[in-house]
Amino acid sequence: MAQPDLNTVSQPPDLDLLSQQLETGDLVARKLALAALRDVPAKQAVPLIKKVLNDKNGQVRSMAIFALGLKPLEECYDLLVEIMESDPDYGIRADAAGALGYLEDPRAFDPLVKAFYEDVDWLVRFSAAVSLGNLKNPKAHDVLIAALNSPEVVIQQAAIAALGEIRDVKAVDNILNFAQAEDWLVRQRLAEALGNLPTTKSMSALRYLAKDDHSQVSEAAKVSIGRLEALETKQKEE
Repeated sequence: MAQPDLNTVSQPPDLDLLSQQLETGDLVARKLALAALRDVPAKQAVPLIKKVLNDKNGQVRSMAIFALGLKPLEECYDLLVEIMESDPDYGIRADAAGALGYLEDPRAFDPLVKAFYEDVDWLVRFSAAVSLGNLKNPKAHDVLIAALNSPEVVIQQAAIAALGEIRDVKAVDNILNFAQAEDWLVRQRLAEALGNLPTTKSMSALRYLAKDDHSQVSEAAKVSIGRLEALETKQKEE
């Protein structure tokens, strides 16, 4: 059997063909075309992605919105904010909020905070909280503390994780209230977040969580303990 030529350079996607698939192709063709655009430079890809932003199929729309979050163009930011703020489909609004986090445009901070406080659907608020963590803006403290009080457990998980992402040491006391949460995923998110929050209380809580009955919680705690110990050693050496 012939071996593949490792020196063969893969051909760039045929943009004309992808454009045609997006406009007239069946569902599978449209999905494959969108997937192929991930490796295409933003300036060439975005005009094609826009062809299916209002596709009749929700999955295709979601894929297109996600693709915009991977293309750092001014236009992508504007499109995603508009979708997040005005689309009637809560799932699509949530997709846009999530894509803004991937885009990592610092201007998204205010629109995401607004979405968290004002959107009526929990899924959008969840995506907004996750994306605020991705932006790593310490000004997210207040909104994420508010998210900890959400009745939706997944939003609590997102807030804990995001507070770890923004390295908000001031929030340690707030998130330690979840050390005995019934949902093990909440405890796991706590263990992971504490690994980014070097305080004495963090280490004490992690030693407690390292004995958790759920293996994924205890393992996450042990990893975070190692991270904090390594940080402490590095600081002493400096």
